[in-house]
Amino acid sequence: MLDIKFVRENKDIVKENIKKKFQDEKLELVDKVIEFDKEVRELKKNGDDLRSERKKISDKIGLLFKEGKKEEAENAKKEVVAINEKLVSMEEREAELNAEIKKMMMVIPNIIDPSVPIGKDDTENVEMERFGEPVVPTYEIPYHADILEKYNGLDKDASGRTSGNGFYFLVGDMARLHSAMLSYARDFMINKGFTYCIPPFMIRSDVVTGVMSFKEMDAMMYKIEGEDLFLIGTSEHSMIGRFKDQIVKEDSLPITLTSYSPCFRKEVGAHGIEERGVYRVHQFEKQEMVVLCKPEDSMDWYKKMYGFTVEFFRSLDVPVRTLECCSGDLADLKVKSCDVEAWSPRQQKYFEVGSCSTLGDAQARRLGIRTKGEKGTYFVHTLNNTVLASPRALIAYLENNYQEDGSIKIAPALRPYMGGMEVIRPKE
Repeated sequence: MLDIKFVRENKDIVKENIKKKFQDEKLELVDKVIEFDKEVRELKKNGDDLRSERKKISDKIGLLFKEGKKEEAENAKKEVVAINEKLVSMEEREAELNAEIKKMMMVIPNIIDPSVPIGKDDTENVEMERFGEPVVPTYEIPYHADILEKYNGLDKDASGRTSGNGFYFLVGDMARLHSAMLSYARDFMINKGFTYCIPPFMIRSDVVTGVMSFKEMDAMMYKIEGEDLFLIGTSEHSMIGRFKDQIVKEDSLPITLTSYSPCFRKEVGAHGIEERGVYRVHQFEKQEMVVLCKPEDSMDWYKKMYGFTVEFFRSLDVPVRTLECCSGDLADLKVKSCDVEAWSPRQQKYFEVGSCSTLGDAQARRLGIRTKGEKGTYFVHTLNNTVLASPRALIAYLENNYQEDGSIKIAPALRPYMGGMEVIRPKE
């Protein structure tokens, strides 16, 4: 959410930003916000004038009674009553306008960074850099579900009976490999100096609306019936919400956290939710990183964070690339974002395994997360990035470490979490 003062003083910049995001239907909101804000400021000024007048009259009433001017005193009391009634009406109008302003401000997109490429949707995202050689082996790489089933590692028939489409059972060595990757991701980030957290897996609606746009919320979040609670779609939601309405110490910045959680997503409008594999599912597990920092440090942290994800996947012998998200592919709160994509030797293309974003002070402004320094009190900047989201990352690992005899190589980094195993072979 933008600062109302910024919108008031930079109307053309805000409108141009909306155009860059191809959301022209929101242009009229800028004019309405400015119009309503002007009326609110006039109401405040008039209200202050009326309160000042009321005080003068009230101070005079006692004196009039003392001087025996009862009729004048009674008339003055009527003036005070009339002012009170007018003030109530004005305050009601002010509250009504502020509610409308907030509603509109919540959907006006954040100002994107000048370096963001302009494009309508994810088809116009721009490749930044590749890491590792995207090898296509001479032998066939099976579909990931076939690899999992070869190891008796996937049971979607049972999950269909227990939970429906979009869920899965991972079993045996494949379940262990999945957990090993998550444990390694946790320790990888701890070794980078991040503090490990396990957050609540449900959050209240005021936290949801603080960390994401309404459009994202409707498409992603599962609501708990009869309660003001939602299942998290990523631990970022809880982790940022942890600092709601807090003033963090400036000397504690940056706050660098890494968190584990299961994640739950409706995937509204997603294609392939009923496929037999586990690429797009309603439930998965994730190791996330979250940073709160000073505004001047946010871009440096943005580069560091997606760099950690690249380093993580390369340590597992998975080639990756980074992809700059274009303006039309950015969620409304984001200033800048990039995806990390893993190489699929089976499909001979890259697919998304993580995303890194800086949101400026948008989340902090919505949630009231501030810090206090020599220059006064100000909103912090927030960033988030995927270290690993599995089973999608498991797919990338299996395809890139699948050997001709059907066995799976275990990368040295994972061996301590796999009982020292160097290779997994299918059980007869």
